Amino acid sequence: MGNRLYRSAKLRMATLRALVTGGAGFVGSHLCDRLLAEGYSVVAADNLLTGRLSNLAHLRNEPRFEFLQQDVCQPFDPGKFDFVFHFASPASPVDYAKHGIETLQVGSLGTFNTLEVARRSQAVFLLASTSECYGDPLEHPQKETYWGHVNPIGPRSVYDEAKRFAEAATMAYRRYHNVNTRIVRIFNTYGSRMQINDGRVIPNFMRQALRGEDLTVYGAGDQTRSFCYVSDEVEGILRLSRSEEPLPVNIGNPCEFTILECAQEILDVTGSRSKICYEPLPKDDPKQRKPDITKAKTLLGWEPRIELQQGLKMSLEYFRGEVAALDANLTSPQRD
Repeated sequence: MGNRLYRSAKLRMATLRALVTGGAGFVGSHLCDRLLAEGYSVVAADNLLTGRLSNLAHLRNEPRFEFLQQDVCQPFDPGKFDFVFHFASPASPVDYAKHGIETLQVGSLGTFNTLEVARRSQAVFLLASTSECYGDPLEHPQKETYWGHVNPIGPRSVYDEAKRFAEAATMAYRRYHNVNTRIVRIFNTYGSRMQINDGRVIPNFMRQALRGEDLTVYGAGDQTRSFCYVSDEVEGILRLSRSEEPLPVNIGNPCEFTILECAQEILDVTGSRSKICYEPLPKDDPKQRKPDITKAKTLLGWEPRIELQQGLKMSLEYFRGEVAALDANLTSPQRD
């Protein structure tokens, strides 16, 4: 069952018990915080391939929290739960390009194993899926009924197809084993605990702006993204978990920005004098991405509240600290 860390002798069962796989990751760790704030007992499982213990360090003495170092691609039995949130997966372009096989494994084997935990517990199972299921979409904005425009053998396919398979596995367990399932399709999310070198737009621009480097824009910068602040994202996820909706639901911010507009917002927030430089567009990079959140509004009463500039300001000190740590590491003496 792996190594158990942070377990307090005072651990007591709350009314509801939740398992969060990928709990040491960006969104997963914020989800753990929110569940604990609402009185849940939480077990975060993570093999630390891309997750970081520092994201959970503030929970070290929390009696209702337990960290389980576990590769969910291996069968495991962490006990009985009321909710299982499957968030384990490399999620950034840098990470899933480096760990392509592991990404496919956690989307397949890892999903089956966590579904088995939910089946044994008769728990609600919520899969963290992604807007990448839509690929480079031909429909805009993207509704949950759109089947997508995905290259199944391209460089992004290890992530896209892992999540598409995970959705199919989730629905199969619902149909054949009566597991009480939910599927959230997460759109671009940002905030504290993102890794500064993870290849996503906002950490890249923040790092470059705060270091006075040119901001790297791929292509002409007219491709679009929709950025949701992490607390809004977690709110939508929790509302979905408490609903009765078994089919995918988009949780994201429908306010659409071009990459150039995002770069300018970050220059304004940081006060940086960095310039913008252009590089070729990566293969299969989506040209546009915007969620249709009609379903989330109607079924969950949810929509994001935090605008991009506000969210960037709320994240700024975190990114300053990450850049300072990066620079300190780069200038520290190297040991043989």
